[in-house]
Amino acid sequence: MDSYLTQTDFFDYQHPALHEFSAQHVTPKMSKRETAVALYYAVRDAIQYNPYVFDPAANTFSASHCLLAGQSYCIPKAILLGALCRLNGIPARLGLADVKNHLSSPQLIEYLQSDIFVMHGYIELCIDGNWVKATPAFNKALCERMGVAPLEFNGREDSIFHEFNGAGQQAMEYLTEYGSFTDVPHGFIVSQVAMAYPHLAKDFMANAQHGSLQQDLDE
Repeated sequence: MDSYLTQTDFFDYQHPALHEFSAQHVTPKMSKRETAVALYYAVRDAIQYNPYVFDPAANTFSASHCLLAGQSYCIPKAILLGALCRLNGIPARLGLADVKNHLSSPQLIEYLQSDIFVMHGYIELCIDGNWVKATPAFNKALCERMGVAPLEFNGREDSIFHEFNGAGQQAMEYLTEYGSFTDVPHGFIVSQVAMAYPHLAKDFMANAQHGSLQQDLDE
């Protein structure tokens, strides 16, 4: 289990901001399960879900970047929860899957040019000897606007998808599971996103080249 408790550049739980955030939401008297549940709700609702902030740069996938930004998408939010759990002695690993969101906004579908969301991230936590899955991506306020109940987590059972909305419509469907990862497979994630959304990959490349040119000019 040591590998699932290790600090990495992505699960950077020694960052002072993570220590401060953890101290605000958990106490030493809490059990591991109570700690995981408290941190789940803290990450779910304190960090706003925003899929438009995806950036292929490695540093943007770190737990500290997600926390300091105050908004992010599923993968960094899962990493943040995992890092906070590792900080509190709870083994954590990242899970990845492709999903279809039947209730996605027209704006997001237009942005992606697809209703398939590749590299959806969730976290797996080892609590009381059992691995359970949790998805802290979608904050409560967003879910209420979409007419979907926010995902709850009790530390005992998997909590990974909104199956139906309040009207009985299917909300999220898991299509492809890629398994779990001790650390963040940054290169794999970025390559899969680039293949799925080539128009966005061109934009990312153009922005990166512009940033490099601007840096050269500044120097």
